[in-house]
Amino acid sequence: MHYDTLRTELDDGILLVTLDREQRMNAFTPRMADELEHMFRAVNADDRVAAVIVTGAGRAFCAGMELGGAGNVFGLDESLSPTLADMRNRLDDPAIQTGVRDTGGRVTLAIFDCVKPVIAAINGAAVGIGATMTLAMDFRLATRDAKIGFVFGRLGIVPEACSSWFLPRLVGEQLALEWTLTADILDADTALAGGLLRSLHEDRDALLHEAKALAHRIVDGRSSVAIALTRIMMKHNPALPHPLEAHRIDSLAMFYTSTEDGREGVKAFLEKRAPSFTSKASSTPMDIL
Repeated sequence: MHYDTLRTELDDGILLVTLDREQRMNAFTPRMADELEHMFRAVNADDRVAAVIVTGAGRAFCAGMELGGAGNVFGLDESLSPTLADMRNRLDDPAIQTGVRDTGGRVTLAIFDCVKPVIAAINGAAVGIGATMTLAMDFRLATRDAKIGFVFGRLGIVPEACSSWFLPRLVGEQLALEWTLTADILDADTALAGGLLRSLHEDRDALLHEAKALAHRIVDGRSSVAIALTRIMMKHNPALPHPLEAHRIDSLAMFYTSTEDGREGVKAFLEKRAPSFTSKASSTPMDIL
């Protein structure tokens, strides 16, 4: 994969994605949004990729939106007057797609729909979209000197990238409100204590070492289809109105995995050997969910 704002490196099934605008502290642009969205949707069909790690080049993860451009710096078309009806009925209309839709939201929705585990390796400042893009990822690891800020109130705008859906689910409504309304810059210890981060690491090398080790713990010797379905179920099912709805999905997912990789897994267990799973995440039956 070749991109202008990203570097990608595939090693032993783990795709390391580096936000690559180091001279601008990896500030987010509409171009970066397009490339991240494309990358996260492309890996669904790429069975060489078992998991994705996202980090930043240099001393920052992502310093937020690039604010130095001309016109609407968020890439939005100020000649339009969109309504909620437009967002419901015309979401994929080119005018809405490019002129109204929040670019960060397009990225987090692509991450949400990804069938591969996604790990954020936050190696420094993660501010604005630099923080909210990680909320759709499965794990957030950081260096001890990382700074995280939901600073939208300082700019007179609101939390984006679907963060009003993700953040309260991760840290609770009260803390999500405090962090977004105060627009404070959080140190890594505060973010860890609040449940936003999984773990802290001394430097970038240690951070990436642990991120890769975690990725291998998740995917090595495991069924890629079972991982894909489990990730999707854990992302989607908590928002269902009743556990019966989760039961419907669990039953179908269990049925279809039991006839393929599940059969091999049971056989390997009984024969006291490592399983040899053959199903592909690219053929995961998403229509059962």
